[in-house]
Amino acid sequence: MDSPKQLRQEILAKRDRLTPRQIEGKSRQIKNRLLEQIEFKRAHTVFTYVNFRSEVSTREIIDELLQRGRQVAVPITRVKEKRLEIVTISDPENDLVPGYYGILEPREDTAGQQAITPADVDLILLPGSVFDKRCGRFGYGGGYYDRLLAQIPAAGRIALAFELQVVDRLPLQDHDEILDKVITEKQTLSNPLRTR
Repeated sequence: MDSPKQLRQEILAKRDRLTPRQIEGKSRQIKNRLLEQIEFKRAHTVFTYVNFRSEVSTREIIDELLQRGRQVAVPITRVKEKRLEIVTISDPENDLVPGYYGILEPREDTAGQQAITPADVDLILLPGSVFDKRCGRFGYGGGYYDRLLAQIPAAGRIALAFELQVVDRLPLQDHDEILDKVITEKQTLSNPLRTR
């Protein structure tokens, strides 16, 4: 078994080889699977990542949520405090600007008044590097999402990933959070211990 670092590097290298067209097509299939999920249908406030580089695209998901009248929140990375701040948006075109590592984040001048608490979140859509069939997750090594998930154990947690990011079993550590579901372009993996 590769070390977590090696495994992340290998899988992310494969993901980075996807073409923009492949990412777009697979992301649309993943979005369509997500729309069918009961957690998605029930959630009023959804916290989602804003895709970066070769991640599953979330732009159409954000637009869909806003069209359905849901509250949409996205992260601002607070590097010094090693945490994610949860900030609502209503107009992605104008509300998001390049932030940490060039990832689109809410504007600092509006973040304060649009921030919400973790307890306000019904559903979290997560990125990650590698996932397993138990709905285990490896992030990118910073622990930002693991710390956030630990604060809101009751919120639904669904990862969006390409099929190439799924392995049979990850060598999870105690701090690695388990998810409810992992949705790929080919399947929806569910964790029976977490699914409500």
